[in-house]
Amino acid sequence: MIVSLLIVVFVLSFVLTFVVKKYAKRMSIIDIPNDRSSHTVPTPRGGGLAIVIAWFAGIFFLFFVDLIETDLFYALLGAVPLMVVGIIDDSVDVKPIIRILIQSFSTIWALWFLGGLPEIDFGFYSFSNIYINNILIFFVILWFINLFNFIDGIDGYLASGVLLFSIALFVITNNIIPLISAATVAGFLIWNWHPAKIFMGDVGSTVLGYNFIVLAVYFQNSENISFVIPIILSSVFWFDATFTLFRRFLNKEKLNRPHKKHAYQRLTQAGFSHQKVVILFIFVNVIIIGIAYFSYLHSKYILVSFFSVIFLLFIITKLIDRKKPFKSE
Repeated sequence: MIVSLLIVVFVLSFVLTFVVKKYAKRMSIIDIPNDRSSHTVPTPRGGGLAIVIAWFAGIFFLFFVDLIETDLFYALLGAVPLMVVGIIDDSVDVKPIIRILIQSFSTIWALWFLGGLPEIDFGFYSFSNIYINNILIFFVILWFINLFNFIDGIDGYLASGVLLFSIALFVITNNIIPLISAATVAGFLIWNWHPAKIFMGDVGSTVLGYNFIVLAVYFQNSENISFVIPIILSSVFWFDATFTLFRRFLNKEKLNRPHKKHAYQRLTQAGFSHQKVVILFIFVNVIIIGIAYFSYLHSKYILVSFFSVIFLLFIITKLIDRKKPFKSE
């Protein structure tokens, strides 16, 4: 039954991406290249809607056959407002304050049904201040919703990363839900691989970020799998987004301005094709997944693994700086 479900959501995502692509072209929902773009050809956007529909089809099925906990199911439904705003934002710009308010609502919704984050397991020590943890996780969820959107800048980059994270999370947790995510993203990735026929858009990236971090909270609370492990898994994304934001802040740049300064973007500016950049980071992600799995098997080394990954990504970023310097605006 599970294999059949995975095939169905994969095919559904694949077919719906084609449908959305045709509709986006007809309705002129097109991403037009500009000086901040990493692509040169006008391309339909909003393909993430196919991922989201296939995803909800999958988890609704799991709910009706009692293969997903009720609280987790309702927590994941918090992505619906993000989906709606994403659909609108892929057609017309939504004011940032509206996006933040909706994202905050979805975050509070998820934490309500998951019971917050009572403790964070660091392997040798568990931090159990529920007030600090919940304030921290509120902002972490908000950041993941947005950073997945920031990282969706070149063909196949976000989708291939989420595919790897989801498979790794399944291997670690032995829970079917991450595989549903993997199957839906895989169906879309066929269309999004370089040269992309369609872009994911906000509707897909924000929901993927939300789902991933919500699952991280759930696995910490319900299956005692350290919250730090999914953070390690996704470190290529959040390190690049966070470190880039920090460097732009130090340069006194306007942080709400579009830019092309993420590590993966600077590699394309240095002359690497989208495909080469994605394959490079697939290789990096596989290494990091190995480190995350090691930290799962040997929990006392979770923090050592975490900081080892941070060091690795810092070195990679500095090597990219040599190819394409991080210049102030």
